[in-house]
Amino acid sequence: MPKKPEQISFFERCYEVVLRIPYGRVTTYGAIAKYLGAVRSARMVGWAMNSSHDRDIPAHRVVNRVGLLTGKHHFDGIHLMKQLLENEGHRFDGDRMLNFKNVFWEPFDV
Repeated sequence: MPKKPEQISFFERCYEVVLRIPYGRVTTYGAIAKYLGAVRSARMVGWAMNSSHDRDIPAHRVVNRVGLLTGKHHFDGIHLMKQLLENEGHRFDGDRMLNFKNVFWEPFDV
């Protein structure tokens, strides 16, 4: 029997959103939190991403509100998050995404 929405954990709900981020696009911890009705829970979304690495979740597509790779130290090797995003066509100035506003994906746009 499928779980009712209220029985699905916050982390699982985060993963459901992240799985919908299109290839070549990114979203933010805050945008996911807002979409889930927990506007002040961006940090919890970050914790969910940190706990997702043993699953097939594209957590590298979640960045902070200005396009910085603040979660990079939670990936195997400090450059993996950036490398995964570069493989999708993104460019950077240090750890800041260039063209962030053009590649931002809003969860409400689904």
